Amino acid sequence: MIINLFDDTARLSLLPLTFTRPVADLRVGILTIAQKWAACFNAETGFSTIAYLAEKYKPQPGALLFINGSICPDDGLQDAILQLKPGEALKKGELLIAYLAAETMPFEAALVNTFAIKQYIAEFVRLVYPEDIFRLNDIELRKDYLLLTHGRQSAALSNTNTLLGENIFIEEGAQVECSTFNSLNGPIYIGKNSQVWEGSHIRGSFALCENSQVKMGTKIYGQTTIGPFCRVGGEINNAVIWGHSSKGHEGYLGNAVIGQWCNIGADSNNSNLKNNYAEVKLWDYEKEGFRKTGLQFCGLIMADHAKCGINTMFNTGTVAGVSANIFGPGFPRNFIPDFAWGGAQGFETYALNKMFETAKKVYERRDLSFDEQEKAILTKVFELTQTHRRF
Repeated sequence: MIINLFDDTARLSLLPLTFTRPVADLRVGILTIAQKWAACFNAETGFSTIAYLAEKYKPQPGALLFINGSICPDDGLQDAILQLKPGEALKKGELLIAYLAAETMPFEAALVNTFAIKQYIAEFVRLVYPEDIFRLNDIELRKDYLLLTHGRQSAALSNTNTLLGENIFIEEGAQVECSTFNSLNGPIYIGKNSQVWEGSHIRGSFALCENSQVKMGTKIYGQTTIGPFCRVGGEINNAVIWGHSSKGHEGYLGNAVIGQWCNIGADSNNSNLKNNYAEVKLWDYEKEGFRKTGLQFCGLIMADHAKCGINTMFNTGTVAGVSANIFGPGFPRNFIPDFAWGGAQGFETYALNKMFETAKKVYERRDLSFDEQEKAILTKVFELTQTHRRF
């Protein structure tokens, strides 16, 4: 089977996280949304996304089945989609879930107007706002754990560790020593070639994706996903940290989403609860203003390539845009624009050529190339976000 996962209006409401990727490339639980659908259908997946991302995130040729990339699969959805006939579309109310074309063609939402519509009644998980990623991470982590471990045997775990509960799965090549794992409240998944260093305490639900490290003495609470290719330390609670990012030192991170290629400086902290316990608001790119989240606990949303210096303090409900570089004393504002350079004392524009110099060095440390394709995407994001940099 071949599937193309399409962006809908959620791409705008999920900014800044979707400036640099299609919605289906968002990671929630253990897998990205695209990886979930690929595993459920044993399928090849591609993306139908905005033009400047399409060179990196290409559609799969020959696809007849198109699925909404903001929706996470489950058994009911899988069955309903498998029952679609050519020329039929699946909706929940006005929301397009999927459609099956009779012949190969590019994604076209308007085409669905000519299709026979089947309505889907049951509830499902859909990402609409950035905070949905940490808010729904526990649900998706448990589903992905069952998907990835079904019918498989965990690798052996060293007897230097203390275990509570039995829902712990260790992939081959993982190194885990002298640490505490409590899976009584949720499963724990340790990915291939990952490491948990001595003296760490981890509560489920938790996923450490491949080639990631948890440093000595780290405290991790449930509903948290790290990696792949990440290194973390300090105290982390209900956070999702994506690939090639680091929070390697002491400091608190909670109710947060951290994008790719980010770095959190030593002793940096985010607040996740207002002093007056009021509902948290987050910057909304689509509305160009702050939006009520309905949440009392909401910390930091940090987009790709953003970084902060040592002892940075983030207010409750802070959004840091793509390639923001934050440093200095005091609390910076709750919305830090893309390509902003500075802190509470003021910001200026992080020049694109300077940002490229840093990114090149960061990629080289991981034996990767910061290529023209990545530069083109970031250049477009720089152009799209100019109006927010009124320094």
